[in-house]
Amino acid sequence: MRSHIRIRGRFFSFRSLYEVMAKANEEKSGDRLAGIGAESELERVAAKALLAEMELRTFREYPAVPYESDEVTRLIQDALDEDVYREIRGWSLAQLREYVLSHTTGPEDLRRLSRGLTSEMIAGLAKIMSNMDLMVAASKIHNHARCRTTIGILGTLASRLQPNHPTDDPDGITASIKDGLAYGVGDALIGINPVEDTPNNIRRLMEHVFRVTHEELEVPTQISILAHISTQMEALRAGGTTDLLFQSIAGTEKANRSFGVTSVLLEEARLQLRHRNPRLGPNVFYFETGQGSELSSCAHEGVDQVTLEARCYGFARIFRPFLVNTVVGFIGPEYLYDAKQVLRAGLEDVFMGKLHGLPMGIDVCYTNHMKMDQNDLENLAVLVTAARACYLMGVPMGDDVMLNYQTTSYHDVASLRQLFGLRPLPEFERWLASMGIMHNGALTQSAADPSCFSEWCGEEECRAHGSQHCHA
Repeated sequence: MRSHIRIRGRFFSFRSLYEVMAKANEEKSGDRLAGIGAESELERVAAKALLAEMELRTFREYPAVPYESDEVTRLIQDALDEDVYREIRGWSLAQLREYVLSHTTGPEDLRRLSRGLTSEMIAGLAKIMSNMDLMVAASKIHNHARCRTTIGILGTLASRLQPNHPTDDPDGITASIKDGLAYGVGDALIGINPVEDTPNNIRRLMEHVFRVTHEELEVPTQISILAHISTQMEALRAGGTTDLLFQSIAGTEKANRSFGVTSVLLEEARLQLRHRNPRLGPNVFYFETGQGSELSSCAHEGVDQVTLEARCYGFARIFRPFLVNTVVGFIGPEYLYDAKQVLRAGLEDVFMGKLHGLPMGIDVCYTNHMKMDQNDLENLAVLVTAARACYLMGVPMGDDVMLNYQTTSYHDVASLRQLFGLRPLPEFERWLASMGIMHNGALTQSAADPSCFSEWCGEEECRAHGSQHCHA
């Protein structure tokens, strides 16, 4: 591998592959915090030029964290399709970029290609792409997964309904669920971030959301309570029920252990859920990630945050999840300082997740101490929809009252579907049509009015709202 280059009369020399990787990264405050980012735009260009020349075999031979000391590395390396890898190992990153961007033979060929790529290769590829490159490439890739329903279908934009409540109050949660459903939101997941992460509370929430969603309203979707995986397992053993097992994951073994996560624990949880409800799946995991989490847990191993984020997706694909999303602006300005950095990270993450073969979504969000506002959020939502992210969040008015951050609203999901001619997942759309909320892929005049879901709603009121039936 070449480690030095002269640009505009200046000589640049790099000590290792991962110094090149870090300095080739677009500006990220997290890389600066770690002391590994480029010192100038010219140094960044020099690193990108060297990176583009590197052969894919180099990344296989020199993983970001040594094989012997890191479970994530071992899982990524051992799962590689050796036949595909042998076909492409002599390609440079520049050749891989041209292949992906010029590819026209269909998504299955790109899915096959992804099986021969390590996460480090995919991260390197993202670093030499422009924002438009990332969008064009991501839009070509369509990955399917199935739990109760199927996600990733061409022409759809799904959504996670996020009915969080600051006290886990069942009535408040139910009101938010019905409000979101009335906007056509919730086809990917109805998922709650609990305030109290205890087995009794998680079981209570599981049972409540299951009753409202699956028994009373008969919504064709998935449910999940976003507690720690070990708490969910205890709740299941105590009689709780769910569709998807949630866990936040990271790109190094050290960071995952700080989260209380190992591959053994995840596999044990999967088997437990499959035993309890064998009709689910085969995809029963929901993973969340976000650039900078390894640095925030002092477990980044000297590696830049884009490479580590890619390794999250390499870890995730081992478990064939139903959903993965990057919570792109949640972690704070220490890691992504402003709207420009959040926008770039969102496009990188959607592309890298999709090229890993994942049904990739994104929480387009920011916290209020970041240099970002509502217009910035909407700009990124439009761009990742153009890149064909599988799903977005849906939160009342885009303001999560429990987590205290800004994200996409029920209105945003409806607007983006209208803008791009996209639809909900098919089973969910049929249910919306039966409730009078949607007709031929468009919301009706009865939409956004949850009164038909109310226990006080009678047949005459249902008909007045244009609904064919009411699950009162």
